[in-house]
Order: sequence, then C-alpha cells, then structure tokens
Amino acid sequence: MGNLGKVLSDKHVIVTGAGKGIGAAIVDTLAAEGAKVTLMGRSLAPLQEKVLQLPQAQAITVDVTQSDRIKAAFQQARAAFGHIDILINNAGQASTSPAHKIDDDHWDQMIAVNLSSVFYCCREALADMLESGGGRIINIASTAALKGYGYVAAYCAAKHGTLGLTRSLALETATKNITVNAVCPGYTETELVQNSIKTIMEKTGRSEAEARAELTQSNPQGRLVQPEDVANAVLWLCSPGSEAVTGQAIAVAGGEVM
Repeated sequence: MGNLGKVLSDKHVIVTGAGKGIGAAIVDTLAAEGAKVTLMGRSLAPLQEKVLQLPQAQAITVDVTQSDRIKAAFQQARAAFGHIDILINNAGQASTSPAHKIDDDHWDQMIAVNLSSVFYCCREALADMLESGGGRIINIASTAALKGYGYVAAYCAAKHGTLGLTRSLALETATKNITVNAVCPGYTETELVQNSIKTIMEKTGRSEAEARAELTQSNPQGRLVQPEDVANAVLWLCSPGSEAVTGQAIAVAGGEVM
C-alpha cells in the first residue's frame, strides 16, 4: 500500500554506475517514486551503502564491459525483482589525451565503457521489454554526444555512438510501447568533473577556482549542472505522459547546446 499513487510503483529499474554522482541521484529519485531498483557498479561498498537507504533495492557488482558478466548480472537482477521495466545506462568514464597520443588501450577502454556496455545492457533489457509489452530505456550520454570537445576524442566518439544506437533502437521499438532516449548532461557536479578540474590544475598551473570557472563558463547559466537536474529529466522520461518522446537527445546543460 505504501507505493499507492507513486508513478513507478513496482517497476523494476536497473541503473548502471549507480554508486555515486548522477547514478546515485537517479536511484534516489526513481526509488522515491516506488521503483524496485537494482544498482549495478564495479565496487560493492558504495552500492550497498546506497541500498541500505532505500525501501526496495539490491546491489550487484559487474564489469559492464564484459557481455557475459552483464548477462549473469541481469539474470541475478530478475531473480529478485522480476522482468526489467526500465533501464538506465549511466556507467561511463572519461580520459583525456591529444588525439595523436591516444594509444589502443585508451581508445578500446573508452569505447568499451561508454558504448559497448550500453549495447550489452540494452540487448538484455530489450528481451524483457519485448516479451512484457513495454519499457523505457534511458542512456546517459553527454553533451559530448552532440558536439565535439578537444582532448577527449575517444570519449566523444563513444558518446556519439551511444546517440546513434539510441536512435536506431527507438525506431526498432517504436510500435512496441518501448521508448529509447538519451539524456545529455553538460559539466555536472560529480567526481568525474572533480577529476577534470584536477587535470586542468596539473596541466596549466591554474587554481581550483580558475579551473572550475573554465568548466562553468561553457554553461550559459554560469553553473555546473547538479546530479538532481539530470535525475529529474530521467524521471520524466520514465513516467506516464512521456510516451510520445523517443529517439531524442535531451540536453541538460543550461543552454550550452541547442
């Protein structure tokens, strides 16, 4: 009875990269609307810590770059909470380098974490959604899916790929009561951005305030996006009333891209 009236009551949601930052904010927001949440990530401790704060949640560790491990993790998720209604592909990683210095390992890692993992998870979830008669997939891309940025060529290529995948899947599932969308945050107040600030400080000798200012100036609102801003966009795409929205890239970036 506790979930009565909540928009995601008893929906089973999988969130990858769920331990911190945007993933943790999405978990909190969807759980508050009654969802049963499977948190997936590389490290068990932050996932378990988060699970203890939620009414219906479980933690599963997985390396999202390994398709066989994804398959096993999704099986484990179903065993506890049933078929998958909503998938949030949030796991991601960014590494910087001038393009001519990107080695094969850097390239392969960026594609594996930011693109291949999204496909592996979509493939698993789609099987459930096609069988059950509907579902929602939201891929957390980045404004790097919509424009180029210097020194992150592999990351941008992977995120552009994620958007292409999103659009293709949206067309394939358009008549199946399934929507597939990408949410594209700008620079967001997370550990990923803290690392970017550190990199700028190390490579340019700027202060933390100067490094932060460099990132915020790309946002016309003059601020970093907050994880909750992204989570609220995700919630809307998961909720009744957004059925006509599919194959879209929704920028949460203060007007940086239009």
